[in-house]
Amino acid sequence: MYNNSYGNGYYNTYSQNINDRIDNQIAQLQQMKEQMKNQQPAINQTFQLAPQHSGIRYVNTIDDVKKEIIYGDTPFFSKDLTVLWIKNIKGEIKAYELNEIVEKDAKDMQIDYLQAQIEELKGMIKNDANVTNATSKQDTTSSTTDDDTNGTTIEKVEPSSISKVSTSKKK
Repeated sequence: MYNNSYGNGYYNTYSQNINDRIDNQIAQLQQMKEQMKNQQPAINQTFQLAPQHSGIRYVNTIDDVKKEIIYGDTPFFSKDLTVLWIKNIKGEIKAYELNEIVEKDAKDMQIDYLQAQIEELKGMIKNDANVTNATSKQDTTSSTTDDDTNGTTIEKVEPSSISKVSTSKKK
């Protein structure tokens, strides 16, 4: 019953086909292995160990600066660009006040100079308004002379000095 020649031939052919396929796959794998040995591809893999932040960070308050984790000296600007905080890796924070520098040409500088002079003159006018001429209790010198025409004596009284007394207070 099991000695059927048709069945044995089919089995032998099937098994031979499987063996051939396995041998072909082994040969292909060996060829790939040889190709891999001959080709050593360059490994180009980068690792980002720390987040990279480019330069400027904007914050609202110094509390926001304190909360931020940094990996190097990092500048933080307030949203209105009036304050700069620099935080170092130790967590120390230095604060700086920022003022805009406006370039002035010759005309602008002359206008500023003239305005400063006007203000100075206004100050001088205010100070002079507080200064009064003091004529009370002045030293006087009197002199008497004889008038030869009619025989009477003429008495002349003149102040010896006139002085300005300032009533403004010095700062």
